[in-house]
Amino acid sequence: MHWSDLFAAFGLALVFEGAAYALFPDAMRRMMAQVLELGSGNLRFVGIAAAVLGVGIVWLVRY
Repeated sequence: MHWSDLFAAFGLALVFEGAAYALFPDAMRRMMAQVLELGSGNLRFVGIAAAVLGVGIVWLVRY
């Protein structure tokens, strides 16, 4: 295992986490009580940002 694998896994985790928030903001809100005060727009923005960051990390590590 290389360090790049660790960073790729971290990047993929961000992609999946971000996709979940971007695609299912209401379901994620129900699952996480702390997020209840955030609006759907804010939640979606955070999810998209995390997904983009994750794709960027995977791209930087793998290519």
